[in-house]
Amino acid sequence: MDVLLGKGDEAIKGFTHAMRLSPLDAQMAVMLAGMACAHFVAGRYDEASTWAGKALAEQPNHGPAARIAAACHAVAGHLEKAAKAMTVVREVDPELRICDVRDRFPFRRPEDQARLVEGLRRAGVPE
Repeated sequence: MDVLLGKGDEAIKGFTHAMRLSPLDAQMAVMLAGMACAHFVAGRYDEASTWAGKALAEQPNHGPAARIAAACHAVAGHLEKAAKAMTVVREVDPELRICDVRDRFPFRRPEDQARLVEGLRRAGVPE
């Protein structure tokens, strides 16, 4: 998957195409969260936050969307929004710790993984 390999722009093209082909897909929240992750690896945190919000609107308890929303908001310096996203994270993934992040988001590029960890740390995920 392009997004896990750090190919954000390629992943965005793929998710856009998939959403166009299947606009009523039952897994739309997954595609929207994937789009958020793609923007995150591309370094566009505000755009990533917007897509994560769309995923959460589609499925309010979507763990990956809540985690990427919290990280994006925190990295962008929007700590109140990060705290709000962390409320959802704690509900759907109460055992999440920093050491678990790689299991939840297996980004291959160390810099993507490091930014995600830092964002989640700032958002309040315990060590």
